Amino acid sequence: MSTLQDQLLKAGLVDDKKAKKSQKEKRKRAKVQRHSKEQVVDETRRTAEQARAQKAQRDRELNAERNAAAEKKALAAQIKQLIEMNRQAKVATEAAGEDIAYHFTDGSKIKKMYVSKDIQRQLSRGHLAIVKLNEVYELVPAGVAEKIALRDASYIVAQNSRQKDQPQEGIAEDDPYADFKIPDDLMW
Repeated sequence: MSTLQDQLLKAGLVDDKKAKKSQKEKRKRAKVQRHSKEQVVDETRRTAEQARAQKAQRDRELNAERNAAAEKKALAAQIKQLIEMNRQAKVATEAAGEDIAYHFTDGSKIKKMYVSKDIQRQLSRGHLAIVKLNEVYELVPAGVAEKIALRDASYIVAQNSRQKDQPQEGIAEDDPYADFKIPDDLMW
């Protein structure tokens, strides 16, 4: 079996003088290592190890980014499914006389949605919430809105705090305005 050195000699890529010099250096390194008991540092091996470590680190970072993107995509899919499965029907015809324009804010803009009186009452009491999916506003129950908010609160556009149908308990006895309840569903 011929060695790599023999093959290089036969091919004419290396001459005898260079081959012998290479063998001599190899023996010297081995002898120094045996006698001094200190490791001879092989620069090529060290650079290869560093390159391998850097590549492993880069691969870990890329995997973390991919996992984060996949997790974000999965959360978006869960939210979309929650909205599509639980959206409530809204009466959105302006021509019908019984529909009411419900105003809400989306960021810094005031938006308007036409709903029935019953839907408007549920929205003002916090039983329904308005969510935004693909630039379309949908109505969902408050429980579903809470689940959506746990995943990503940016989908929730308007959600009032839940109120009971009973009068407020925190009214002081000597309050001169106790008889005047302030409605939270004022039309504006």
